[in-house]
Amino acid sequence: MIDTLTHYIDLIAKMIEVIGVLIMFFGLFLALYRAFRASGHFNNDTYVEIRQTVGKSILLGLEVLIAADIVATVVTEPSLRSVLVLGFIVLIRTFLSLSLQVELEGRFPWQNRKPAPDKQPDTDNHTVPIDKA
Repeated sequence: MIDTLTHYIDLIAKMIEVIGVLIMFFGLFLALYRAFRASGHFNNDTYVEIRQTVGKSILLGLEVLIAADIVATVVTEPSLRSVLVLGFIVLIRTFLSLSLQVELEGRFPWQNRKPAPDKQPDTDNHTVPIDKA
């Protein structure tokens, strides 16, 4: 009974890992498709859009892979080595996620978003200089 349950939990963890990898893989192709469909050519805006979309798909894929690692630890025998391996994997993936998020958004997740500058023209002060010569 326990062996069967362990087998199925391990299978579920493997499926979650595959889903995480597929998210990153298809995120790349979705980013390329959306960027080239929208602009039709490669320019700086296209590059930024591809970079943002790929970065977001990598972030989501890493989160799913962390979940798969946590599920996989349920079926391993608890030992100091397995806990340390999981800790290092989660630490590395969390560092990658954090650095990607800082790179994409320009701020740490716990920082407030910067308010967007008001781009409306100042309509109160429309004076035209009069030449009195």
